[in-house]
Amino acid sequence: QDKNFSEEDSDNIDWDTEDELEIQDPPFSSCRDLRTTGQHAINGDGETSSSSVPGQSQFIQKFLVMGFPEESIAKAIEQNGENSDLVLDALLTFKAIEDSPEEQPSASPHLEPCINSDDSSSEYNENFLDDVYEEDSWSSDSDYCTNAAKQFYLKEESSSLSEQEQTLLCLANMGYSVEEVSIAMERCGPEASLDVLTDCIDAAQKARAEDPYLPEDVKPKLNDISNGSVGYKKRKIFNQLCESKKQRAIFDEETIRLPKPMIGFGVPTESVPAMVQRTLPDQAFGPPFFYYENVALAPKGVWDTISRFLYDIEPEFVDSKYFCAAARKRGYIHNLPIKNRFPLLPLPPRTINEALPLTKKWWPSWDPRTKLNCLQTAIGSARLTDRIRKAVEAFDGEPPMRVQQYVLDQCRKWNLVWVGRNKVAPLEPDEVEMLLGFPKNHTRGGGISRTDRYKSLGNSFQVDTVAYHLSVLKDMFPNGMNVLSLFSGIGGAEVALHRLGIRLNNVVSVEISEVNRNIVRSWWEQTNQRGNLIDFDDVQQLNGDRLEQLIDSFGGFDLLIGGSPCNNLAGSNRVSRDGLEGKESSLFYDYVRILDLVKSIMSRHR
Repeated sequence: QDKNFSEEDSDNIDWDTEDELEIQDPPFSSCRDLRTTGQHAINGDGETSSSSVPGQSQFIQKFLVMGFPEESIAKAIEQNGENSDLVLDALLTFKAIEDSPEEQPSASPHLEPCINSDDSSSEYNENFLDDVYEEDSWSSDSDYCTNAAKQFYLKEESSSLSEQEQTLLCLANMGYSVEEVSIAMERCGPEASLDVLTDCIDAAQKARAEDPYLPEDVKPKLNDISNGSVGYKKRKIFNQLCESKKQRAIFDEETIRLPKPMIGFGVPTESVPAMVQRTLPDQAFGPPFFYYENVALAPKGVWDTISRFLYDIEPEFVDSKYFCAAARKRGYIHNLPIKNRFPLLPLPPRTINEALPLTKKWWPSWDPRTKLNCLQTAIGSARLTDRIRKAVEAFDGEPPMRVQQYVLDQCRKWNLVWVGRNKVAPLEPDEVEMLLGFPKNHTRGGGISRTDRYKSLGNSFQVDTVAYHLSVLKDMFPNGMNVLSLFSGIGGAEVALHRLGIRLNNVVSVEISEVNRNIVRSWWEQTNQRGNLIDFDDVQQLNGDRLEQLIDSFGGFDLLIGGSPCNNLAGSNRVSRDGLEGKESSLFYDYVRILDLVKSIMSRHR
């Protein structure tokens, strides 16, 4: 990736995301449901048209929502009339032919459902900040596929059928014969999931094709089975239609159950029902104090493992929406006291309108957001914001519900704010800095591109949250502290301690990104720090000998702080969400290794 490439330069930058969402930019112009509302319709390029055909559009829309191209739908209707089952069967056949490598060497276009107020199962609803990626939001894989299949294939006519009849009808509509389905259901049992049933049918088809005693005229053709013209291919396409949300269901099922509200051992803006107390195991006591942070919504078992390696200390889960105007769900494990905490003053604004008062004038009544979603490493493109402007401008007064829903979905995903009449825009870097508690222009200048600024900020601490936890150290270290900062990023820990009024005597900062190291060095100089800043670029190079030298030079560390990379933990990672065994997130074990070494060396020195 070109480090000097700004977001405006290209809409195809491969951004890194490190939190709950996988950010996408679905094509707005292909959504037929946004074209046929009221007296006006929006055509593909955002211009308006005065004609629409509501009846036919409703029939077409049903297949657009499934993700089929409009041209294929028109062809299927021309061949079969407005018969839903025949049209669906034809569309699946077209798609199977398109995807066959022998006939279609190039990749088929990405299928993406349109959004409308009736059929949308938007993941970004009004409870987005609290409910996204919660375990209860989704069913198991087999349940999900069954429900999705009914949604795609059965529609309203299935409401009077039994569960078994619905499954049979669903599989029949996918191209399997009633006889095949009935035999599979008898073999696998009435409670079998769609995946189990289709596997059974496919296996039976292949067995029949290879049976030497079966007459050739009743055998299914091997080419038909391998290419999937009847069963396999249609099932494959169905799975592709479901894949995005099915993967989401798998990831959600593998996240631990988190407390609600996510306020840890208390936050300054919320009352705690009872006095919170905790008991630390003997081996957890310092020196040094330590503080570890990572994404709260990690795969199942990750926080159990982190806790086990960090002396079985209970994680403190906190959402930074209780400290600022943006959500940021994080888990913290530390051996700090939890009494007598205090917040940074003045308290930061906690709503969008308070944080960004100039947006209030333009904020439409139908946008109910008061908080921003977690601040990511990516921003929405100019193409997307222009598409939204055209969509809203196409209607006099408030746009219809389906357009409102589309706009709100995009605003929530991309943290877009209203900056003019019918105009939304992504947050500017200095606005992100303010929301995260950093000083203005903290990441600006010195050859750092906008791309790097967003990426660095998206991976940082929320300073007000961390400072609240660290505030107990101020009275304990009136003469200043020595800090070992691992995975320092842009210096969130250092900024938090400085804003608390704690003098930084010696800071050993370990950060692999040269951009981030330059940001921390620049901040250190601009704030006239009188202590020593020593930086390293790799935690794996910080061995026992080097730590012994550092501890000998200034007498040990008072605080070890940091959060190892969350690349393989975050819900946005659909490729290598391998937990603590992933390439980047396995660096957690270096945090543990270094903490153990520091404790051991310092105990010998005592």
